[in-house]
Amino acid sequence: MNKKEIAEIKKQFIPERSTITRICGCYVDGEKNKKAELAQTFLTLSEEENFKYYTIFRSTLSGTIGKNLLNMEFPMEAEFTGGTQEFLLKLKNSNLKDDTLLEEFYDKVIATYDYPQNYYIILIYAAYDVPGKTTDEIENEDASEEVYDFILCSICPVELSDAGLCYNELTNNIESRVRDWVVGAPNHGFLFPAFNDRSTDIHSLLYYTKNSEKMQEEFIEQALGCYTPMSFKGQKEVFQEIVKETLGEHCDFETVKTIHENLNEYVEERKDAKEPPALDKMDMKRLLENSGVKSEVLKEFDQHFEEMAPKETKPLFMAASVASTRSFEIKTPDVVVKVNPERTDLVETRVIDGREYLMIEVNDSVEINGIQVKGSTARSEEDESMEE
Repeated sequence: MNKKEIAEIKKQFIPERSTITRICGCYVDGEKNKKAELAQTFLTLSEEENFKYYTIFRSTLSGTIGKNLLNMEFPMEAEFTGGTQEFLLKLKNSNLKDDTLLEEFYDKVIATYDYPQNYYIILIYAAYDVPGKTTDEIENEDASEEVYDFILCSICPVELSDAGLCYNELTNNIESRVRDWVVGAPNHGFLFPAFNDRSTDIHSLLYYTKNSEKMQEEFIEQALGCYTPMSFKGQKEVFQEIVKETLGEHCDFETVKTIHENLNEYVEERKDAKEPPALDKMDMKRLLENSGVKSEVLKEFDQHFEEMAPKETKPLFMAASVASTRSFEIKTPDVVVKVNPERTDLVETRVIDGREYLMIEVNDSVEINGIQVKGSTARSEEDESMEE
């Protein structure tokens, strides 16, 4: 799913456009016990409750694609009879009215979701009558060709509110506040089926994680039946390791700087694309070639890529995760230099008296800890004028 498709579904989570018909939930304590369950028509909830749930649902479809929102395809085995995809399809097709399927789903989550405190599993069923669109992206409600029905799962932490004082209007007094168990914003969730090309795709789902470094691998692989993708940080680390191992002794400053510049250019050229820019094996190899890496150096690239890129998932690197569009950082054991990524031309290396130095062109505006200082050129001119 791309940004527009996610936004289209997200827009359904407001009172005026809501297509939600059923809501179910299970409150689980820190010992993995089911403490309370909910199953009812969504519209029977109070207006205040609806508003709070809408906020949770929108949060489950928020964040950066490739970091917080991950498109996942079911492997073939998940679609066999008895597989996880078939189970989710049954759950969706039941309109969440089959108690046996609901209990089985809750049990799957509880068995695989790693969270030591209380949490709330929320499931909704909705049916969205997808409007047609003209070539200039204008919606046409009368040209609807499909009803996209889906389930959305949100898993939210439930925590005690902070202790404190409050004003009691009945007693006209400041008193100790009663601590309540409060449902927070979702940590994880998923949308099934995916809404790819503005249509139902039962072979995929959209997964949400609030923290890209806490994926819930067992839940993804056991309960959902998908392969866990590399995290945002993991993609960057693997990408850097492949570059470093491929270049070997040729991993010099100018080559790495050129790779950085070309990678940022790759992102910039594709910023308006429907899909977030990504690099597969051939894209990455082409990036190195365009950065001046010679063919004899690239001989080991295929081997390093196959060894380091995960086999179970598509070896794609999201460009936003491996590029550094906001900073160009140069680090030594004792010094860290950050440069505007658009002005890497100001930095170069130079050998003086047999020692390698990092050279940074200094303009007329230099600050040290907030204090503007004069450059050595200006001081030299001052000194010369005083001598005269």
